[in-house]
This record gives sequence, C-alpha cells and structure tokens, in this order.
Amino acid sequence: MRLEKLAKIEERYGELEKLLVDAQGINDKGQYQKLAKEYADATLVINTLKAYKDCIRQAEELKKFLQEKHDAEFESLAKTELQELDMRQQALANELNELMNPASAEDDRNLIMEIRAGTGGEEASLFAGDLFRMYTKYAETRGWKVELMSEAPSETGGFKEVIFSISGKKAARFLKWESGAHRVQRVPATEASGRIHTSAATVAVLFEPQEVEINIEPKDLKIDVYRSSGPGGQSVNTTDSAIRITHLPTGLVVTCQDERSQLKNRIKAMRVLRARLLDKMKQDEFNKTSRDRKQKIGSGDRSEKIRTYNFPDRRITDHRIGFTTYKLANVMNGELAELMEALSKAESEGVLV
Repeated sequence: MRLEKLAKIEERYGELEKLLVDAQGINDKGQYQKLAKEYADATLVINTLKAYKDCIRQAEELKKFLQEKHDAEFESLAKTELQELDMRQQALANELNELMNPASAEDDRNLIMEIRAGTGGEEASLFAGDLFRMYTKYAETRGWKVELMSEAPSETGGFKEVIFSISGKKAARFLKWESGAHRVQRVPATEASGRIHTSAATVAVLFEPQEVEINIEPKDLKIDVYRSSGPGGQSVNTTDSAIRITHLPTGLVVTCQDERSQLKNRIKAMRVLRARLLDKMKQDEFNKTSRDRKQKIGSGDRSEKIRTYNFPDRRITDHRIGFTTYKLANVMNGELAELMEALSKAESEGVLV
C-alpha cells in the first residue's frame, strides 16, 4: 500500500470538500459534475481508509489487553476476535489497493468495440467478421453481454464495419489492449492458385463513458435521418429510421441503421459518439504529455500492427509482447484466455503502458 498516495488523496479530499461547499464559485456545470464525481470516488477511499485504521487500532488495543492475565474462556474469545480483525485488516488493505489502482477502477467499465476491414478487399472484410465472431465467442465463455450497435455487411458474408458493446465483470481488463491493426496471412477461398494473401482489419476499443464524463450540448450536434439500406444498396426499410449524427466541434460522424426504430438508432448512435469523444479526449491528453509517442510500446495507436494471425503455420503472434501460440484454431473459436493472461502479465510488468 502506497502511504504517500493515500496522504495525497486525503489532502485532495479536503480541497474538494471546500470547493463543493463553495459551489457558487463553480459556474461550469460540467466542471461541477467532474468535481462531484471525484469527491464521490475519494469518499470511498477515505471511508475505507478510516475502517482500515480503526481495524488496526482495535487490534492493537486487543493485543495490549491480552498481555494482562485473564481467564481461559475470555482469552479464547479475544484471540478469535483478533484473528477476525487481522482478516478484516487484510481485506481492507486489498480493497484500498484496488481503489487506488486506476487500471482496476476501469476493469468493469462497459466497452464499445469497432472492427473495420482494412487492406485486402473482400478477404479483409471476411477477417473482420472472423474477429467479430472470435470476440463474441470469448464474451460468451466469460458470461459477458454483447449488443450489436451497427453493422455494414460485405457481399461475401463479412463486415466492412461492425460496432458492438460488451459489458460484464472484468471485460475492460481483458479487452482494453485489443486496439490496433490485426494482420491475417492465409489463402483466400477465392484464390485458385493457393497463394497466401496478407490482409488486415483494425480494432478500436472504446470505454463507454459515464454521464458526468462527457457533456454534449444539443447545439453541437447535426442530426440527419435517412432510409436504411443493406449490402449492395438495396433498401431494407421503407421508413426514414437510419440516423447520422455529426458532432460539429470535432467533426466526428456516427451512423446507425440497424434498428427499425429511429429512436433506438439515435440512442445507439449517441452511445457510440460519447465513447468516441471520450477516446479522443484521452488521445489528445496523451499526445500533449508524450514527447515521443512512437517509442512507447503498446501506445494504443490503431495504425500500429499489434498481432498477426498466420493460418498456414497455425500461429498467432502478438508483436507488442513477443507472445506466440500455435493454437490459432482455438483462439479464433474464442479461446483467448492464454493470450489475455499474457497481456495482463505484460501490463503488470510495465511492458504495456
């Protein structure tokens, strides 16, 4: 447990109390909400710290009490209580470590994942579909919920683009490092000569923001409605239910046409927009503080090749951590545990930052 960090949290907690009491000095509603959220998070740490200190105090008093002479029954009860206090103290220490660890705090965040076909034409779109099925099957094994947000199917059964959300215990912990370019080497079904082709798909992993993290003004949005269409341009809906939302300050554009309800499409599109805005904020902040982003391993730049799936050799290599497995068929079937554990270990060792 880092005592210096706890001391800083206690100091910041006092500052936040004063700021929120003097709420009249905060004219920006968004800023007030951020401070309120920070205060709520700090309150949880402070309350846990108080319980931890109280537990230590009780244990010390009991130990001092046991130094004196008492009857056997009383001593037995006191020792049992001391054991319980020791167990509670350890549990509270673990809880404090988790509360102070930003990575742990994000473990249970809902995610929005976007997969897009890259270089390679139809083969790239088929690979994008393979990745979508891989993540979906992995989510099923973990008991996570998958919700399709938007899709643009290709003529051959893959995806030009597919956007979906994943929610569940520790989903963010195991999937947050999937952002980047995924390269596939294999013989396409349409290749008569048996020549190996190299194609790619990009994956973006976005944290779905909480209400207080992103404040979107209605005046900053341009919303267009139009008729949905399917692969090849054929109409799949006779009503104007598809939604296109443009965030004017950033130029970000989100479309959604999967639902027959305009309202449902709008809700989904706003969820994706909020996630993209949060991701952009984080990327902008990172760019300001990093002097040489290209030297940072695993920076999350989605133009960066992170993994190669070699079908002829049945080999998968994660280039960021030097991890290789020959269980390609298993991985494509959603068995990602070994790979995710290797990434988690690399994170704990500081290889992924």
